[in-house]
Amino acid sequence: MSPEEIRRHGDALHAALRARSTVPPLTSVVPGITLEDAYAVSLRMLDRRLAEGERVIGKKIGVTSKAVQSMLDVHQPDFGYLTDRMAYDDGADMPIGAELIQPRAEGEIAFVLKRDLTGPGVTNDDVLAATDSIAACFEIVDSRITDWKIRIQDTVADNASSGLFVLGRDRVSPQGFDFETCGMVVEKNGAILSTGAGAAALGSPLTCVAWLANTLGRFGVSLRAGEVILSGSLVPLEPVKPGDTMRVRIGGLGSASVRFV
Repeated sequence: MSPEEIRRHGDALHAALRARSTVPPLTSVVPGITLEDAYAVSLRMLDRRLAEGERVIGKKIGVTSKAVQSMLDVHQPDFGYLTDRMAYDDGADMPIGAELIQPRAEGEIAFVLKRDLTGPGVTNDDVLAATDSIAACFEIVDSRITDWKIRIQDTVADNASSGLFVLGRDRVSPQGFDFETCGMVVEKNGAILSTGAGAAALGSPLTCVAWLANTLGRFGVSLRAGEVILSGSLVPLEPVKPGDTMRVRIGGLGSASVRFV
């Protein structure tokens, strides 16, 4: 893609974000779009948000579990940026009716880093050593692509279909935590909706964060000390609407809850 095409598509996605509208899949209108093209488009979209006063506070990996990959028909992870405007407190009212278009909630584990991680060559042990704390998390993903008709290039261009997120109040040391067998229970409107385990995300959430550091390292980007890193869903995505409430509980880690308005 030419620099002008990158600007045009990044601006269109930013406009869709602000107008709560959608655009056709980039893979349908830009034949041959590459992952590198898509990432350049996402950075243009991010630049527009930063110019409006938003601040990067972390990064995310998505589409890590087989359940989510099958649901979206995207069979490799995606990656994107988190800003301060996307973050909500545990138990808060989240205004998806005013902010999002076609939201879906997913439960995952968030990492808070105490030192930088820069790929290539980042291992699970490196992630563990670089992590200050972990927390239960809800990410509410959204898509500016019509009807979620996405391929990997579409979701990467659209900032990994990011929407909003909330972290639980509890912060737990990662040392000694069982990332593979930890159990997750997700409740919606007071009833159990789904269950999952840490191994659902590429075998371990640690593997997810290492993958993210190594993938972003190809683009000269690091995971930075102090950033929040969302490691990917352990359960299927759940469509949500104003009036719904959700809670996620993770064994040994605590919970996070959110009310949608």
